[in-house]
Amino acid sequence: MKIPIGIVDDKSQNRLLFSERLGYSDDIEVALTATDGKDFLEKMKGLDHGKHPAVILMDIEMPEMDGITTVQTAKIRYPEMRFLMLTVFDDDDKIFEAIKAGADGYLLKNEKASLIIDCIVQLSETGCAPMSPRIARKTLDLLMNAQIPKMEKEDPKRFDYELTPRELEILKLTVDGYGYKQVASKLFLSSHTVKKHISNIYHKLHVTSKAQAIKVATKGKLL
Repeated sequence: MKIPIGIVDDKSQNRLLFSERLGYSDDIEVALTATDGKDFLEKMKGLDHGKHPAVILMDIEMPEMDGITTVQTAKIRYPEMRFLMLTVFDDDDKIFEAIKAGADGYLLKNEKASLIIDCIVQLSETGCAPMSPRIARKTLDLLMNAQIPKMEKEDPKRFDYELTPRELEILKLTVDGYGYKQVASKLFLSSHTVKKHISNIYHKLHVTSKAQAIKVATKGKLL
């Protein structure tokens, strides 16, 4: 069964380009396109629940309602929907505004179609938040440089999440922006095995997204 996706971008050429680039995939079908956040929310009102897109590719800068504001609103109305920011921006403010708004992933528009497709499948199947490698590294650097309050009476075992060596290896590659298929290829594992490891990692870290995993791993000095 194909994964229904939506594309929200104010530029018609971008909507057409991504529809064509992703349309050849056997895993994905474009179920909705919208010119901006307002148009997206209006079109969603007219869809039956069973026809909702599973993943939305969301641009950030749009005239009527930008992507970050749209995600904030849509996450409340459609909590089961995944939002993948697909943008030309990689500046610090945009990254963290998108994450705080509830974005499930952050990719640059110039990524290869095959990578975008893999990330959509990954996000739909595992909930694992995909990021472009450049974005993931910048996010990690920002978190590592952030001031984390010290706790005087902190238990020294507080950050012992009991990750196995293999889970740590997969966590590091995931934080560096590799999708589960790329991780599987690098470590000579099956995609199913990597998905299971990622699910175990999230469970042990008590997180549900890559952004949260990066924050916990950084604070716990796991990387």
